[in-house]
Amino acid sequence: MRNVFKRLATASALTVTTSIASAQTQGVTDDEIVIGSVNDLSGIFAAVGVPATKGANVVFDRVNADGGVHGRTIRYVVEDNGYQMPRAMQGYNKLLNRDKVFAMLQSLGTPMNLAGFKLLDPKGIPNVAPLSAARQMLQEPIDNKFTSFSSYFDQSRVGVKYLAGEFGSQSVCTMYLPTDFGEEILEGSKAGAEEAGIAFVSETTHKPDETDFVGSLSKLKEEGCDIVTIALGVRQAITVVGTAKKMGLEDMKFLGTSASFLTVVAQVPGGVTDGFYAAASWQDLWARADEPAPAAFIEEYKAATGEDPVGFAMLGYSAAEMMVKALDAAGPDLTHESFIAAMESLDYQDDLIGNHMTFGPDDHQGADAVYVNVVENGAWKLVYEE
Repeated sequence: MRNVFKRLATASALTVTTSIASAQTQGVTDDEIVIGSVNDLSGIFAAVGVPATKGANVVFDRVNADGGVHGRTIRYVVEDNGYQMPRAMQGYNKLLNRDKVFAMLQSLGTPMNLAGFKLLDPKGIPNVAPLSAARQMLQEPIDNKFTSFSSYFDQSRVGVKYLAGEFGSQSVCTMYLPTDFGEEILEGSKAGAEEAGIAFVSETTHKPDETDFVGSLSKLKEEGCDIVTIALGVRQAITVVGTAKKMGLEDMKFLGTSASFLTVVAQVPGGVTDGFYAAASWQDLWARADEPAPAAFIEEYKAATGEDPVGFAMLGYSAAEMMVKALDAAGPDLTHESFIAAMESLDYQDDLIGNHMTFGPDDHQGADAVYVNVVENGAWKLVYEE
């Protein structure tokens, strides 16, 4: 009898300990986990943020319908930053101080994430799979930071080397927003030019609402630019490529990064973007639509939303699946420490995005591969991987 009471007392103590740990962890209750995101639902990168958010919600809705993770449902709270810094900071403050989020998932924008770190880091709030491939997403302290893919720097570096080798290009230029996002792509472009043994000759800076690029393209033509890397908004990238064609700049090769690797970019009517290149860290969804994992995702997404998914819907879905894997591995006694340890234990093949995801105590970047794609006949075609 004494042993029975001892076991009951031990079980009760463990239950109390778990409840206390959860009560002390922001965003975790006995029946709910609150996950936040500061995303772009209305600005120049809404074509990224909107589908990514929808993709994540497909996963969370399914998981919640099945009872959640260890008995806790997931509440995903998304604040729209419109790709504007003041709105982003309002969103971070609300999520951290009013909603009391446990972690952030898929927050969009390099400068917005960097500003948000000043609020997240003191609280130890994990920042997972941001919609930014900037190297600064893993700046110190990296304990609470996890990215999914290769950096803008490596994407532009690899893309420039590929184009130089494929077409014998001799000069590289960059059109960019003068932010951390744009400056990293500028640095990667210069590094790619150096590795390819060609010259980096010119650059132009632009505002987020700029729509007329004739003057800038004329300047780059005069500079003899063969390769032009782009770090602009989605519509701006499309406009640049279309304007260049109207100006007869057929010999210029335009290269974007993962920020431009969108279904909507490939499908612009009239073949406007045919010949546009993008280097990213995942493979295009519709080019693999007949494969089991992409086909299953397309079916589930259409059933849940009533519409066809576009590229970043796949990224949102994949990121949410990763979050669920980590929450499950962290166990019922969910704390920031147990979650971080769980993230560092993840090692799996993600057939949906076509990449292997692996993390560790000294490796908070999930995948390293870079895939170079080109738009042909309104669709992305894989031409190189490294």
